[in-house]
Amino acid sequence: MIRQPYCQLVEMKRWADRGLYEVIGENLGRLDKQETALLLQVLDHMHAVDQIFRSHLQGRPHSYRAAQSETLPEFQALADGVRETDDWYADYVRGLSPGDFDESIDFVFTSGKPARMRRGEILLHVCLHGEYHRGNAGAVLYLKGVTPSRDSVTDFLEDTAQPPALNLA
Repeated sequence: MIRQPYCQLVEMKRWADRGLYEVIGENLGRLDKQETALLLQVLDHMHAVDQIFRSHLQGRPHSYRAAQSETLPEFQALADGVRETDDWYADYVRGLSPGDFDESIDFVFTSGKPARMRRGEILLHVCLHGEYHRGNAGAVLYLKGVTPSRDSVTDFLEDTAQPPALNLA
């Protein structure tokens, strides 16, 4: 049962990220150069953090020296990378055993400071970090009169709810 809330959080993150990228993709032309750069910086930071912690979960090094890319990627490259990374997290969480969530992982922050977090804490951080920065991206969109995608827990539950089974008896 411990896996369920993590699976749900990661699925919600994937759903919300896809919605945000869809809205941005449809409205990128409405943003000026400065707004586009700001939005791409926020999106890149979100993705970089996801990638960094993915590496920590896998016990392998990453190439990031900060929580952002050295060169700002194009929008479509970010969208593709986020989709692949979100899919990885969903598969990863489904493959964990209940005891895996409490396993401690030692790693080094991009600042060089050593750290230790449990797998569950890393997953929680990745999901909450994304939620926070989707709000930043949404604020940029609001300034241009664009309604961001729905991304709350209740929106997710409503969008993914299974219709009740029909009782034909």
